[in-house]
Amino acid sequence: MRLVEVTGIHLEASTGAPIVVLREHDAPHRLLPIFVGGSEAVAIGLALSGQSPPRPLTHDVMAALVESLDADVERVEVTELRDGSFLAELAVRGPAGERRLDTRPSDAIALALRLHAPVFVSDAVLDEAGSTLSEAADIDAIDRQVDEFRFFLDDLDSAAIGSDGVSLPPVSPPDPPVATQDDEGPTGGVGDEPDSQRRDFGAG
Repeated sequence: MRLVEVTGIHLEASTGAPIVVLREHDAPHRLLPIFVGGSEAVAIGLALSGQSPPRPLTHDVMAALVESLDADVERVEVTELRDGSFLAELAVRGPAGERRLDTRPSDAIALALRLHAPVFVSDAVLDEAGSTLSEAADIDAIDRQVDEFRFFLDDLDSAAIGSDGVSLPPVSPPDPPVATQDDEGPTGGVGDEPDSQRRDFGAG
């Protein structure tokens, strides 16, 4: 397992579908893009920016529930890529001992950010779906390109959050730096839902 950082939310250029991007903590700093749902993207973006919605979202309630039961999310693991979908597990420890729960990566990441739990990705997943930047790029160049993913957070405010739901703000995404990863969009790319269940998240 490799420790990764959640760098931010990117909108796929051709479809506007949200992607959460994970970056390997140690060299070679591979990037792993995962298509996620709109509400999950907002939940992740809010946690990264430290913003609080007017009313708690689903992942806020999940985090409060974990804490109220004297439990702790020890780590999140993206374990497998199967049939075009990423699989993940939550390692939760409570009074009854440790439990491992099957989950979508997007939900696990949104919860981990709220509870300050580390996120890991298996070597096999990074080998299959990870991308590296140009070998000539130095660490500063990597950080600059990763910063481009954070544009979503700058455009996110409370106006984008309704009392009964969430919506993504209209933004113009930059070209993604994941140059070696062929992204075919939400119906052909790699996400955290099976193709048969994945929704088509258009812009707006």
